[in-house]
Parts: sequence; C-alpha cells; structure tokens
Amino acid sequence: MTKNISPLAEVHPDAEIGAGVMIGPFCTVGPNVKLGAGTILDNNVSISGHTTIGQGNRCFPGVVIGAEPQDVSYKGSPTEVRIGDNNVFRECVTVNRGTEKEDGVTSVGNGSYFMACSHIAHDCKVGDHVHTANNVLLGGHVHVGDHVNLSGCVAVHHFSTIGNFAFVGGLSRVVQDIPPYLIAEGSPARPRAINIVALKRNGFHQDEIDALRKAYKLIFRQKVEHQIVRDTLLGRNELIPSVNQILNFLDKKTQGRNGRARQKRIAA
Repeated sequence: MTKNISPLAEVHPDAEIGAGVMIGPFCTVGPNVKLGAGTILDNNVSISGHTTIGQGNRCFPGVVIGAEPQDVSYKGSPTEVRIGDNNVFRECVTVNRGTEKEDGVTSVGNGSYFMACSHIAHDCKVGDHVHTANNVLLGGHVHVGDHVNLSGCVAVHHFSTIGNFAFVGGLSRVVQDIPPYLIAEGSPARPRAINIVALKRNGFHQDEIDALRKAYKLIFRQKVEHQIVRDTLLGRNELIPSVNQILNFLDKKTQGRNGRARQKRIAA
C-alpha cells in the first residue's frame, strides 16, 4: 500500500509514515512523529512532539495529539504520547504529552473511541476499548481501565483511577476513584449498581454477575467492613477474583489521599 499525502499537508521529512497512511489537507506532522500503517488523518489534524501512533487509527478534523502539557512546571523535555491500534479520535479531541512527574508518557491502548471535544491530559493512562462521549475531560495523571464508558461531559479529577468495566453517567464529577465493574454517577460521582450490561456484553457468566451483585450490596448498601465481606463471601464460595478486585481496589483507595489511591504520588 502506498501513502496518500495531500500536497496541502505539512509533513516533516523526518517523520516516520507507515504504509497506507492517508494525510488530508492542512494537516501538520512533526519530525518526531511515527504513524502506523493504515492510519488516517482527515484534515486540519496536528500531530507533534515525540508521538507514536499505531496502525489503523483515524483522526477527524481538529484533532491535536502530542502538544505540550498544560502544566506550568513543564520545561520542554522530550516527553511522549504513545497510542495503540484501531482507535478513533473524533472532532477536536486533544491528547497532551506527558510531564517529568511520572514516566513522561501519556498513553492510549487499542480499540477506543473518543467523541468530539474529549481531552486526555498529560500523563494519563487509558486502556483498551474505552468509549468517551462528547466533552469528557480527563485531568492529568488519570488512569482509565479497559472497557470503560464515560458519558457526555464527565469531568475526572487529576490522579483519579477508573477501574475496568466501569460506567460513569453523564455530567458526573469524578473526584474519587471509581471501582471496577460498577456504574457511578452524580456530582460527586458515587457507585450506584453493578454494570450488568457491560458484563453480559463481554461474556461474564451469570454466576459471576450474581456474586458481584451480592458483594456490591454488602459493600456499598450495607457498608460491611471489607474483611467481614471477604470472610462472608469465602464461606459462600463467592469470593471470586473479580470481587477481590473490587475489595483490593477499595483498600488502595483508602490508603491514598482524598479518595484517590494515586494522589499520594504528588511530591510534598
């Protein structure tokens, strides 16, 4: 497959452009950019900095990936953005490169869909098969697990973590970590139920779903102490790995600051 680069695009000669890449008019691609095979930049897309984008991605008009982090402490070091395969970035999505405060990398996994005007800030780690609706805002250092859905206008506080298979309802303000497998919503967002729809869609067995529902009731409705929950479920043979993931996640959350396990990483 040959490359298809518009004569109206500005692509630095040092950029690495894979086979079958399509770059539309008025796009700019910097010298330290790598675009994997089959990736499409529609038009008016800006890819800069030390940015690696895998295969089969698509960027709609107005997307900006690899720009400097919106962090006043950033001093121009060669931090990075790393993006996997088969992601879609709709109109005006922005992904900022990392800072020196962690590993210097903002990363996105595979198979995710980011709707218009979503923002992925510096040092975020976004997993696989994540869907964000319009105007979702991820603050710096946010971690998002796999198969997470964030509805429209969700705002996530920096250093927050959202676990695998979680769903956050629209207009929610996420200021504390959201455990895996749960639906959360509100301002601030709070756990409301097990995310049964996502679990069924992803092949979870009914016995596992039932065990998660029972654990949810003990933990969040009856507010039973975590060790008692473990002992109770162990006696029923319902202390399965996914339930343990929720309990371990909550234990880490309480060890952090302000309900965010990773907040303790902030330098004094």
